Amino acid sequence: MHVNLAHDRSMLASAHASAREAMGGAARGPWVPLLSAVLKLAGPEVEFLRHAERPWSSATFSGSRHTIALAFTGEAAITAGENLIEALPEHEFTIPRQLVADAALGEVAHEAGPPARMTVELELLLLEDF
Repeated sequence: MHVNLAHDRSMLASAHASAREAMGGAARGPWVPLLSAVLKLAGPEVEFLRHAERPWSSATFSGSRHTIALAFTGEAAITAGENLIEALPEHEFTIPRQLVADAALGEVAHEAGPPARMTVELELLLLEDF
């Protein structure tokens, strides 16, 4: 699946509306804007594989930990993936009512192909900021 930003914005808006409706009007967590921001940062050649969300808390903060898996197939896509890996730790995410406290690379796997393919797993910690 290659990312078409206009189509994916519509798809994410529909998913967000469905989640809000299923929960009686309350949206479930910040996963939709987070996923949208990560896909935009990754570029149009990215393939979304999966997302997982777990609650997280400490003595003073609460939030959620997110794992996002992406694939990059072909030379141009792999270059975009390498750019994502380089940019991720310092990227300033704008997620409503959330602070991205940590954004790190969890795992990278390369497949020789053809075509060559790189999969990455990203770990992001979001803290509630009300």
